[in-house]
Amino acid sequence: MKALFKVLAILVLGGLIFSYPIAYMGLDPLPGDLSFRLGNVPVMIPVTYSLCASGGLALLFYFLKG
Repeated sequence: MKALFKVLAILVLGGLIFSYPIAYMGLDPLPGDLSFRLGNVPVMIPVTYSLCASGGLALLFYFLKG
């Protein structure tokens, strides 16, 4: 149970950390990404890209740890 919590925590924190750099890369939104306008300001929250990047790094570190 603790291992599952650690993996979920890594995915969520990684998603939060990677959301800003991914948003500035100008990538097309994937299904699951949130995009909306607040007045004249477009807002994009790249949930799917962030979770994929976080999951990939979590797997990388898991396999490197051995």
